[in-house]
Amino acid sequence: MVLEQNLSLVNKVNRLLNWGHWFTFFNILLALVITSAYWWAEPLPQSITGWLYLVTNWLGHTAFLCFLFFILTIFPVTLIFPYQRHVRGIAAALATLGLVALIFDAYVYQALGYHVGSASSEQTIDLLRQQVVTNLRNFILITSVVAALLLAIELVLSNLCWKKVPRLQASGLGQPALYLFLGCFVTSHSLHIWADAQLDLDVLKQDNVLPFTYPATANTFLAKYNVLDLSRLQETKAEQLQRPTNWREPETLQCVNQQTEAVTVLIVPALSASDTALLEQHNFKAHPLHFAPVEAPSALLNLLYGSMQLNKDMDVTLQQAPVWMEQLPAGQLSISASDAQFQQLLPWLALSPDAAAPLQIKFSSDLAADLTQPDQGQQLLVLTLQARDSQFDLAPAQLYSRWPALHRAISNTVTQHLDLIPTLLAQLGCHSNWPGDNWFTPSAYPKLNLLPHQMVSFKKDKMILVRDDGSYSVWSAGTLVPLNEKLDIPQLTDALKRVQQQ
Repeated sequence: MVLEQNLSLVNKVNRLLNWGHWFTFFNILLALVITSAYWWAEPLPQSITGWLYLVTNWLGHTAFLCFLFFILTIFPVTLIFPYQRHVRGIAAALATLGLVALIFDAYVYQALGYHVGSASSEQTIDLLRQQVVTNLRNFILITSVVAALLLAIELVLSNLCWKKVPRLQASGLGQPALYLFLGCFVTSHSLHIWADAQLDLDVLKQDNVLPFTYPATANTFLAKYNVLDLSRLQETKAEQLQRPTNWREPETLQCVNQQTEAVTVLIVPALSASDTALLEQHNFKAHPLHFAPVEAPSALLNLLYGSMQLNKDMDVTLQQAPVWMEQLPAGQLSISASDAQFQQLLPWLALSPDAAAPLQIKFSSDLAADLTQPDQGQQLLVLTLQARDSQFDLAPAQLYSRWPALHRAISNTVTQHLDLIPTLLAQLGCHSNWPGDNWFTPSAYPKLNLLPHQMVSFKKDKMILVRDDGSYSVWSAGTLVPLNEKLDIPQLTDALKRVQQQ
């Protein structure tokens, strides 16, 4: 009697396991439809190897995810509750939850460019909040319909597989499907190992497209957005960063008439102790979280052109006045130098300012002379041309302001030279798609700066530095203390949106 009961239990568990395998197989087919959405968010491969990796990775990794889900959820249920009705219902509910989670992750990847996770929780919540705020009714309706439809499909599949287990086993479909998915899984990983050794971008740029696959490294991230050419790394170890994919040039200025406050910006080579004391005497406030390039040409591109160094003809660019100056209303801005030494870098600089212009940018070699009897009603900024020598290409520089509204706006936030022109032009009512911030209305994206050998991103106090050799480090912007954190792909992806077509 006991033997018959044990045999009956074994038969039940065995049939449930056979049912579970076929139920998983049909869920793999459903998941393949969903995971195909990840590839819509990415550019298609340009080579046969890239296409082979895409197909094998898509089939093999999707099957692996579904099988892993079965092992971790449905398989334990079949052992704990070996009753077919309970198992079939619970399995249908679990599979529905899994597919809904996969659809949600695919939606987030389409919208943001990265997966749901602890590093992207803030961005994911913001995305959901936008959907709820802008269209709550449609959001609830679509979510409910999709979940109900998936649950109905899962219940039908569960019952169908249970009733048709003998016929499915006799069909001979199981073994070829197993070999196909297993072969694709092994082939995709073998191709990735080869591509990693050969620096094949068409394969490596597919890292992290599917969830729980290869995490993107600093090298593959830079290469994916064409900030770094991986093929050249085989030739030299001293490569420069380049323009990202879909680089967006600043558009024509859009200006509206508005009342303009008089603002003067004094740019000095350096600030001595006596200069600092003089600034404090004139009620200037220091801003300790200001960053600038350590090289003068890069700093000038940031300061006056609102641009980042992304080409080797930077010195040629500095020979001509910024294009945006021609688009300003006449008499609104004056850029001048106190002596001819500054004309070595900027030959177009005037040596006498236009006193009537409300916005004044002056290169000063004698701060004390320029601050003699300053107009207390005028907004003033004093900043050093470049940062001091540092281990970083973008390092802390000195910024002082006698502009109460600005000081309140940028208090305890990271600023950089790249933000100056967008802020000043906004005072004239002129706007464009600058990569820097208007300090009064900063962008929601993390800050970005691209230098010859380093990409730097700031988000609150966190500074991520990615070098062109593929190494990276995470620092506190306020203390310059290294942080033991992993590469934050969501932060870098969002930062690059500043210079990409949306």
